[in-house]
Amino acid sequence: QVQLVESGGGLVQPGGSLRLSCAVSGSILSLLVMGWYRQAPGKQRESVASIIIGGNTNYADSVKGRFTISRDNAKNTVYLQMNSLKPEDTAVYYCTAVGPAGRDWGQGTQVTVSA
Repeated sequence: QVQLVESGGGLVQPGGSLRLSCAVSGSILSLLVMGWYRQAPGKQRESVASIIIGGNTNYADSVKGRFTISRDNAKNTVYLQMNSLKPEDTAVYYCTAVGPAGRDWGQGTQVTVSA
């Protein structure tokens, strides 16, 4: 298991940007997949973006062209750059990792997009 700690959430106006960070306690190189999920009030948790060990990425249709996931192996950190934010992006964002021991989750960070 690894510990995941998210940061970077907050309040932003529509059209603004935020960058979320997910710090991994162990080596990121042992993790097969890392990603971001989000959960809005009254809705199910949904996948937003993922990146596999080879570097390939995948995005939900709702965020394609606006969000970018990346990983810094030297810093054991995964990022989610979010641009052109919309009110419907408001949610708690969770970092997740899949490794040899299974899936782990972070505690979540709140993102609120509002004027």
